[in-house]
Amino acid sequence: MPLWLREHRWHQTPTAVFLSLPLRGARATPANIFCSERYLKVSIPPFLFEAILYAPIDDTNSTAKIGNGNIFFTLYKKEPAMWDSLTLENADKEKLQYLRENAVLKAQQKAKEETEAKKATKEEHKKYALEATMKLEEAERKRIEDLKEKERQKVTEELELWKNQQKDADKYKSVQKEGELHQEIGQLKERKNEKMTKTRIPNEGTSKSRPKPTKGHASCSIFSPNVKEEQLPAPRSAATIKVNFTPRVFPTALRESRVAEEEEWLHKQAEARRTISADLSELEDLKEEEKNPDWLKDKGNKMFAMGNYLAAVNAYNLAVRLNNKLPLLYLNRAACHLKLRNLHKAIEDSSKALELLTPPVPDNEGARVKAYVRRGTAFCQLELYTEGLQDYEAALKIDPKNKNIEKDAEKIRHLIQGTMQGS
Repeated sequence: MPLWLREHRWHQTPTAVFLSLPLRGARATPANIFCSERYLKVSIPPFLFEAILYAPIDDTNSTAKIGNGNIFFTLYKKEPAMWDSLTLENADKEKLQYLRENAVLKAQQKAKEETEAKKATKEEHKKYALEATMKLEEAERKRIEDLKEKERQKVTEELELWKNQQKDADKYKSVQKEGELHQEIGQLKERKNEKMTKTRIPNEGTSKSRPKPTKGHASCSIFSPNVKEEQLPAPRSAATIKVNFTPRVFPTALRESRVAEEEEWLHKQAEARRTISADLSELEDLKEEEKNPDWLKDKGNKMFAMGNYLAAVNAYNLAVRLNNKLPLLYLNRAACHLKLRNLHKAIEDSSKALELLTPPVPDNEGARVKAYVRRGTAFCQLELYTEGLQDYEAALKIDPKNKNIEKDAEKIRHLIQGTMQGS
């Protein structure tokens, strides 16, 4: 049987009613209070307070404050007037039952409308975040394309300039060779003229006979048809040397590479591609970089730094679908859920990150401390202070010199002691 709280004090003004309700040592929360236009109820088992108000109030603007063992209500009247009493008197049970049921129905309808409004607002925010992300990506893509186009034009201009320089150099070489050839031909002609001058007979009119040529090289005349002009050697023929290189995935030389790490990386990439082709056929229109979990993680970090937590959660969700073995994805998504007050999801992601951060080694100490602190924060916001204190103490075991974690743990201990004393 409930114990009715009969003791209360109230006073009024033409526009408001001020009600003070003692709790008799019970601990109340906002979830224990129900208020509508004509119905007020406080249920703190085993205590119960119920009142059918004298006239309608504005339940939206009315407030209730809990403190010092009392609940202080400020109820604003819909129509300014002085009430004869706080509750409706001389009313039969049927009317009271009707007012009570009507108040509950109105509260349910109002809660449904608020839920639908929140859902619509959430969808609008998600749509806006998606549009903003798409605009940023389009601007970044355009910037990269402009840089590529500028670089291509620059390379094209340099190539054209190099070609022109090569043509000028070839022309200069050909002109130089022609000059040298003409010079050599002129020298040969001069030598021939000198030989012809030396071999002429001094008295051509007295004797028309010519000496018979004797055998031997010295007896050859320059007018002999056997004498040929000196010819230049032909230029050397050009050739192309082909060099074959060993095909490699990584650009580093084999002597400088780490074969084991490269093979592990290639194995992970192949596994990720198989996952994409098997389970994520709807992502075929995405670019290769957008299918990279590391790229999505960096994108989520940027969205988190900008305060766009919904977009960051979307990026981390896609990255987790691509690779569910990266603990940092769950750890960062837990931080986003804390900002969005999705406390149960923050606890799930922090726990998953701790599962993946095994075995505990010095390299993952920082990540494990963050996971414990974020899960402990979510527990404390759910008023599960004992579980939250356990996580903070686990973080202190890993990093005992962290003063901030120590201060938060001390605050949680005080809250637990205050709760035990209040109960």
